[in-house]
Amino acid sequence: MGKIQSYIQNKFKQNDEIEQSFVLNPVDSIKPGEKIIEMKNLEIQFSVRKKVLTAIRNISLDVYKGETLAIVGESGSGKSVLTKTIVGMLEENGRVSNGEINYSGVDLAKFTKNKDWLKIRGKRVSMIFQDPMTSLNPLRKIGSQISEVIRLHRGYDKHEAKAESIRLLQRVGITDAEKRYNDYPFQYSGGMRQRVVIAIALACRPDILICDEPTTALDVTIQAQILDLINDLKEEFGFTVIFITHDLGVVAEVASRVAVMYAGQIVEIGLANDIFYDPRHPYTWALLSSLPQLGQKNEDLYSIFGTPPSLIQKVVGDAFAARNEYALKIDYIQEPPMFKISDTHYAKTWLLDPRAPKVERPAIVGEISKRVANIYSGGDEV
Repeated sequence: MGKIQSYIQNKFKQNDEIEQSFVLNPVDSIKPGEKIIEMKNLEIQFSVRKKVLTAIRNISLDVYKGETLAIVGESGSGKSVLTKTIVGMLEENGRVSNGEINYSGVDLAKFTKNKDWLKIRGKRVSMIFQDPMTSLNPLRKIGSQISEVIRLHRGYDKHEAKAESIRLLQRVGITDAEKRYNDYPFQYSGGMRQRVVIAIALACRPDILICDEPTTALDVTIQAQILDLINDLKEEFGFTVIFITHDLGVVAEVASRVAVMYAGQIVEIGLANDIFYDPRHPYTWALLSSLPQLGQKNEDLYSIFGTPPSLIQKVVGDAFAARNEYALKIDYIQEPPMFKISDTHYAKTWLLDPRAPKVERPAIVGEISKRVANIYSGGDEV
């Protein structure tokens, strides 16, 4: 018995040391406008059929408290992988192979155990996914799913958790919330289910809310309502939003800052106005040119030719070079650095090198201000 007791005591001691090594700073220790997340040289790899796929390639990114940062790019660019890493939701074959994710005094890249992630996931960082039916248990009542989160992370008893759940349902716009607390997910519409998922995400008053294409599965009218709800809740509770989308039209509605991703890297980042009205990377030009909202009658809608490179192979030069009609010879040989355009605006393209030839960006990109004015204000430039 002595050996068994000694073994158990040592295990508890080891667990206590692990817990103590991950002490989070208080929520209020970071002021609005200060860094809440700092990623440094982050690399994320997956083992795929005995090969290594590098999904995130040397990303450094700061997220500031109180902002709405939109991360945009085509499917497969690495948007969801990047943000899943913040909440420890990488698939089993994925891992952080290099770099840091500093949040609240700890490096999340070093977390390996689920019990450590429970200090973060839901409690400090919450996530909303694209399809609410994949987030909700179809066999459990809506109210019990919200109450479970509240009891787990906030220590409420059964009655307190129910009262708080009903209040949250009311706050996200569910009418007759006390009655609908006992409904099942199939009794709710798609928009209402997404409101419930938002209520669950906000149940613990998180620092950060990650929205992974939360409106893609909804029709346009409901999409606008959900975006308005997220904006209203952000103002009320003061959390930071990281919004993942491939739709730049949605970005224009919600974002204060935008990061453009391609092939596992951030290729341009700036304020929303920087990205929409002064984009510098050819990939950003291509994304803006393909916006259906900016199309005009009798004008062909632009599409980006080709496909992104395989990230199983080492990428040589600029990953976008093969699809870039503005590519220079050096793009096929050497990866470009991140050039500073202003204190808020950076882009990763050799076109910004002082030695590069001057090129004219697509006409539609230069006309964005005029075309937006035609849509929203009858033709006057904004």
